[in-house]
Amino acid sequence: MRGLPKQIMEHVSVLPEAAPVCPGTLLHLGRRAAVDQALARLARAGHLMRICQGVYMRPVETRFGRCAPRIGKAIEMLSALWGETIVPCGGSAANRLGLSTQNPVREVYLTSGPNRRLKFGKTTVELRHAPRWQLLAPHRKAGDVIRALAWLGPHETDDSLDAVLPALSSEELTELAGTRAVLPAWMAESVSARLVHG
Repeated sequence: MRGLPKQIMEHVSVLPEAAPVCPGTLLHLGRRAAVDQALARLARAGHLMRICQGVYMRPVETRFGRCAPRIGKAIEMLSALWGETIVPCGGSAANRLGLSTQNPVREVYLTSGPNRRLKFGKTTVELRHAPRWQLLAPHRKAGDVIRALAWLGPHETDDSLDAVLPALSSEELTELAGTRAVLPAWMAESVSARLVHG
């Protein structure tokens, strides 16, 4: 490896796990077309992984060889890069809350940004654009409850709330109650009935 690819790898080698590598951040090393070409060459050689158009990451070296960075960490980094809210989908939230025993077959996340497909080696992660109310309280229990209920649907709402609310702290219950104004009516009514009148 010589020239520009070598310089890119030297730059990338000091970055933390799952740090996105984008052509625009490498223009101090060369012209855009040359950087694009070098990144494509490094991805073909397995030194970098092409996650989606214009975004690469360094694979993680393990005793079993090179593998993709942790998906959760990568999603966190991409969320910061794009300035988007990205959260696990409702199926994952329902599973975490004990409301479903189904393990999602595919890795799906909800995003405030556009739909995208990300490739982490053999694993494909789907980012699906979601309405604002489904992205409330990101990475917190109150948000997990909202996303789980959205996934389970109106007919499961009452039983699901009865199952999950006793496990929430008073702060989490207050946060959930505070989201009612932007929730769909069917969900807001069930939450209100339990948190205000309950």
